[in-house]
Amino acid sequence: MHKKTWLITLSILLYLLFFLPFFHMDIKLQAAAALVMIQILWIGRVFPLAFSSLLLILLLSFHFFTYSETLAYFSSEVVWLLFSTFIISHAFIETGLASRISLQLLKISRGSGRALVLISFILMLVLSILIPSNVGKANLVTSVLDRLLKNLKEFSEVKNLGAALFIGISYLAAISGAFVATGASSTIYTFGLFSDLSTDLNYITWMLYFAPPILVYVVLLWGLFLYYFPPENIKKQHLLQLLNNRLAELGRLSMPEKKVIAIMSLTLVLWATQSLHGFSIPLIGLLGAVLTVLPGIGVWKWEQARTSVNWDMMLFFASTLMVSGMLVKTGTIKWIADFLIESMVTQSAMLVVLTLVLCTALIRIIFVNILGFLTIMIPLSIQIGENLAGFSPLVVAMAVFLTGIPGFFLITQSPVNLISYSYGYFTDRDLLKIGLPSALMWLIIIGCSVVLFWHYLL
Repeated sequence: MHKKTWLITLSILLYLLFFLPFFHMDIKLQAAAALVMIQILWIGRVFPLAFSSLLLILLLSFHFFTYSETLAYFSSEVVWLLFSTFIISHAFIETGLASRISLQLLKISRGSGRALVLISFILMLVLSILIPSNVGKANLVTSVLDRLLKNLKEFSEVKNLGAALFIGISYLAAISGAFVATGASSTIYTFGLFSDLSTDLNYITWMLYFAPPILVYVVLLWGLFLYYFPPENIKKQHLLQLLNNRLAELGRLSMPEKKVIAIMSLTLVLWATQSLHGFSIPLIGLLGAVLTVLPGIGVWKWEQARTSVNWDMMLFFASTLMVSGMLVKTGTIKWIADFLIESMVTQSAMLVVLTLVLCTALIRIIFVNILGFLTIMIPLSIQIGENLAGFSPLVVAMAVFLTGIPGFFLITQSPVNLISYSYGYFTDRDLLKIGLPSALMWLIIIGCSVVLFWHYLL
């Protein structure tokens, strides 16, 4: 029998067992069954994500919420923040400004292969501020670097340089998404949950919490890549010439690019000064999106802008909020958290946090979809944090969030890994070889952040 047929059959059996009225199952067991069912559909890619999300809406509306309560998740602020960032980031890319900024930053390397690796890492952090999509960042940067490396191949070997650059993109695309509150769809989702825990959380405080461990990791990861994949000696002048030629192809800064610079600058300034004016981050995001379309000020028409919105992702994103809401409302998350806490009652709070982080890293190996994974782990970590003496729930959840975003080991662990791998600059063995020390270093930095940084900051 085909794999998808097995998964559909399993989902149907779970529904029949847990949701037919004559079985009278406890609502917590029903919620757990619903969680397993939707993860089967999401992880197994039985149907497109959007259609699986529609099935979830039906399941929740018939068994957990009223239809109005289910649909209310579509009006959530973070859903519309995702909508706005789709439009703003695609305007940034479509005008050519994204390519121009990428090439200018790569020029800072001055033609050095070692420096090029570090600059590519920093480029991912910069782009996370402007492009809230891991796949979008990866597509843009890999296309730029692939063109450069193909030209360099004609004059020198670039095997190690290519592996370092493209594996680095796989790691940094996900990690840089946590750099700012709007850096990725998974970050936008997490920011929404974290905002309910702390009234002080905003665009600037998010960076204050997450930028230090990420920046430290970027530098250490760079050193690790230079050790495992020492870049070959390349002709610096040739590389610089290639970058200059690509910039020359783009020509002078165009009027649409200047408009996008102005719109994005205004949006970022308003996000950064939220504590002064009081307007929410999603509202400011919608303002920026509207400005890109506004006649005279904008850079494209609505007919173009609406095609940049991934409506399937919007539906899937809203459904992840529904799953979290179901788990919290039914008490399922508290039930699971209480069980875990009681099973580790003799352990110290710090050991419980570190165990949770390690378990998150191990479970993450089998999850392709980061957002779907976080719908389980973030609410669970918050609930566990509320039961731990001496720890803020926000600290526990932050540690789990950072642990859950990168996929270090397998090509199939994230769409970005698949994109980078498709260019042929590294093998699955290369990814596993560098993945083990990279993951260990990431977990150590998260542990240090919990003990030495967040624990005293929050």
